[in-house]
Amino acid sequence: MRARPLHHDPTVAPLPRTRVHQTNGTPAPSGAASSPRVLGAAAAQVCVDYRVARDIASQVAKQREELLKATPGMDRASEEQRCLDWINEAVALWSDARAMTPQEDEVLRRAVYDLLFRAGRLQPYLDDERVEDIIIQGPHEVWLDYGDGERRRVGPIAESEEELLELLRELARGSGHSERTISTANPTLALSLQDGSRLQAITGLGPMTYAVIRRHRVSHADLDDLVRLDTIDPILREFLGACVRAEKNVMIAGKQKAGKTTLLRAMLKEFDPECRFATIQTEDELFCHTGGYHRQVVSLVGRESNGEKDATGRGAGEVTLLDLMHPALRMSLERIVVGEVRGPEVVAMMQALTNGSGGNLCTIHARRPDIIFDRIAELYALAQGNLSEQLAYRQTANGLDFIVYVDMTDETQIGGRRHRYVSHVLELTGIGESGRPATNEIFSPGTEFGELRAVPRMDPACVDDLHRVGFDSALLQQPYGAWQAPLPLKVGVRR
Repeated sequence: MRARPLHHDPTVAPLPRTRVHQTNGTPAPSGAASSPRVLGAAAAQVCVDYRVARDIASQVAKQREELLKATPGMDRASEEQRCLDWINEAVALWSDARAMTPQEDEVLRRAVYDLLFRAGRLQPYLDDERVEDIIIQGPHEVWLDYGDGERRRVGPIAESEEELLELLRELARGSGHSERTISTANPTLALSLQDGSRLQAITGLGPMTYAVIRRHRVSHADLDDLVRLDTIDPILREFLGACVRAEKNVMIAGKQKAGKTTLLRAMLKEFDPECRFATIQTEDELFCHTGGYHRQVVSLVGRESNGEKDATGRGAGEVTLLDLMHPALRMSLERIVVGEVRGPEVVAMMQALTNGSGGNLCTIHARRPDIIFDRIAELYALAQGNLSEQLAYRQTANGLDFIVYVDMTDETQIGGRRHRYVSHVLELTGIGESGRPATNEIFSPGTEFGELRAVPRMDPACVDDLHRVGFDSALLQQPYGAWQAPLPLKVGVRR
């Protein structure tokens, strides 16, 4: 990981003094781009005095409170417009007294706006499309991980631990997860932010509060986009699309941050827009009900406990993915999608795969393709009743049609970049002699000619089903796939 120098001044976008509008459900100033424009070098060096920004934000918040008391039916856009007017007036007064430059005015207005309506001092980093992870080590130490593998330390996002915790609580309230909070009594917090980023925070279990915000840089890609990103080639694109159309049950496996969720979202774009399906997740990372493509989505998100225990010792108010699975099966669904199988819900998922209609999708963490079945067996062992390994293998073999493995090669420490790609597609064909699921290797790396990405190896046993939905199996006869050259690595593959 290459480290960039300390940089205290995030990129900012100008905050207009006029009309506001809604963008993807999130209020934003009129004319603001979906990602902030980069200002000139002088503006990039402007530092925000957050003591001033907080004072102005507090003043405007009181004005807003009085406004809403006087006009309780005011719509969000009108409320925000009035607040913008007050922000502009307060900043103008401060600017006149301090002889501030137009760039300093703009940065201060944006900081106040973000404190009142968005993610505060975190917002510029959430707006930066290059950022992949925001790593928070207490209020004063914040790092940005970029998609190219570089890491940069930036300025503080809070003045104290308590202010940091209040920021995290405000993010939870603003995300719609009102039941989720963080405190010494509830030391962990996991949620999706309004822009779809995933936040995980821990407090009270170490010397400071820790948090990581994982941003989805490729959040609306389809399979064609993944071809352009060199994650898959056109042959594998056609194969995966046919698997979805033929209603095959597919599990996507891979390492952390390899791109499993991105591939899952892309495969969901192969569903018919009128397909009625459920997404079952701990935090919403698929965005199917808001993307505008799917029209019949039952989006279900688990709920954390309120911290108390019921008579059985279970967290009061808790709703797990396993709890969601059973009512979902009664919602007249054509398909079920589990964002990530992490625990006992694997049992209900496999039951749905074996009992219901086909075409279901899910993801699971696994460091290598050869340990996926053991990972499933481990999750079965965690389920209530300590279910057997043999049952796990049998239901996996009966329920799944394909496993798609997503891999990542990270060469950032030697001056390269991160490469994300599909390396394997395994077809499950029943139970093997050892009692484990038997597989056919339909795609695997072409290591014999220096290629780590998936290339065709053989026809699947279910090739006739794929023919019926328009797949041309002659594509699988191309031993090098459709890659023009092997993956460009700094350290090549040994042949």
